[in-house]
Formats: sequence, structure tokens, C-alpha cells
Amino acid sequence: MYLVRVRIPLVYSGDVRCGSINTIACIFSVVSAGSRLTSPLTSYIRWKRPPSLLALAFSSHLSPSTLILVVPVLMLLATSPVSQLASPRPFVGSLRTIFKHTGEFLVYWFILAGAATAMAGGYWFWIRESLGANIILPDLTPNPGLWWYFFTEMFDHFRPFFLMVFSVHLVIYIMPICIKFQHDALYSTFLLIGVLGTFKAYLTLADPGLFLSMFAIFPEVYPYLRHPIVTTLLHIHATLLLPLFHALWVTEGRGNANFYYAASLVMGVAGGAGLLDACFAGMRIAIGDVAEEEQGKWEAIQE
Repeated sequence: MYLVRVRIPLVYSGDVRCGSINTIACIFSVVSAGSRLTSPLTSYIRWKRPPSLLALAFSSHLSPSTLILVVPVLMLLATSPVSQLASPRPFVGSLRTIFKHTGEFLVYWFILAGAATAMAGGYWFWIRESLGANIILPDLTPNPGLWWYFFTEMFDHFRPFFLMVFSVHLVIYIMPICIKFQHDALYSTFLLIGVLGTFKAYLTLADPGLFLSMFAIFPEVYPYLRHPIVTTLLHIHATLLLPLFHALWVTEGRGNANFYYAASLVMGVAGGAGLLDACFAGMRIAIGDVAEEEQGKWEAIQE
């Protein structure tokens, strides 16, 4: 992972409330690297056009779900990586630049697709086995994600409909997040990585690990996190339950799939809690601190 962000000095860079979250992220990353996953190869983000677009094209071939990062990465390349969370403003990037970067990304993507076809002997069957695997979900091996158990219990005649629902569910977050945080495209990327780390089809520990580790490059949001302790405890709980219930089910034979899926649900709740906390903090920082004499004098009423 190589994350580059230019910013001004901040007071809360050492906030202890997120220290445990970063520790958990390190644990997830170390476990992922030790198990020889390819997930770390999909986590390269840099504010340089050619390497970032090439890495994104490469990542989308390894894990097609990362295509939801295309829009915020293009916005990031068209603007500046300097933090604008505290001072929201309309998107200032050039659409012409975005279209230019989109074309470059497509060139890289099709070059890699051509290389994969050549390696497959000129046949295109690899598309179903790689890109299509995240859509048709052929392998239901248990993992920390939420998909596998649901489709294990699913009746076959309902399967296509719910595959469509689960796949579209990932896509619906793109535009709301990118529009709301158009003033800070890297934060939009960060939140969408959190979406992947919670709802991805074939989830690995590297996915929530990347999301949690990226908190370190947004120290300005630390004071505005609402429930960092609860989120941390949920991740610790899931980290302990996953290997424990897997051992009870697979090694000891004293449990069943429900045990492990319960731990997966805790992991999903932890990821959702972290994502909601990050969204709230990213919006709350724009308001700033409220003076004590003004507290309690105002309330928001929706009519």
C-alpha cells in the first residue's frame, strides 16, 4: 500500500482514540500478507496519473469490485489531494481532464484484458472465471464476508434476483458519496474502500484492514468521531470470534456454519459502524466547534 496525501500540520495527529483502530488494521494487514493474498496488490493508490490508473486497471482485473473506486480516483486526479473537509466547496476539476483520464484507464484495462486473453490461448473463457466470479458467485467457501452463507441457504430460483440485488447494492453508494464529498475526492475513495471492506463478495481481512489503516491519513476527523470506542470493540470482538468459531466448526467439529456466520455478521456490523462514523466525522468537521454560549440555542427541524 502506498498512499500519498499532502496536507497542512494538524493538532490532533496523535489522537489516542484511533490508536487501537490502527493497531487492528496492522493486524489485519499482517495476517493478509502472511496468507499470501493478492489483496495488497489491489490497494495501491497514488496521486500520479499513470501509476494510479494502471494500478486501478490491474486491481479491477484481480478484484472487479474495485471498479467502484474509478469515479473518486478520477476526481482525485482532476483536483488536488490537499484536505478540504473543513471547507467544503463545489467540485473544481475539469471534466475534460476526467474524460482524458477515463480514456487512459480504459486503454490500460483493455491492454491487460488482451494480455489475459493471449495467456489463455486466445480464448475469452477467463472472463467468466475471473471477472464473472464476483457476479455469479460460483464459490461459496466460507469467508469473513456476508454473501457466502446467504447464497448457501438460497433457493436456486431466487438466486439470480438476489445476485443482482447484492451486486447493485455496491454500486448505489458511488454517486451519493462522490457528490457529498466532492470537495475531498480522497475521502470519497476512503469511504468507498470502507464499503468494499464491509459488503464485498469475497471479503478478506485485507479489505477492512485497508479501510481502518486509512484513518491515519485523516487525523483531522478524530475529534469528530462519535463512537470510536464502540467501533474498536466491535472489530476486536470480530477479530477474536472469527478464528475461534472457525476452529470450533472445522477443527473441533463442535459447531456448524451458523457459528462462523455469526462471527461474519459481527465483522459486518463492525465495518458498518466504522463507515457510519467516518461519514459523520467527514460531514461534522465542516461545521467546526460550537461555542459554549451557543450550545442548546439552536435545533434543526425538518418540515
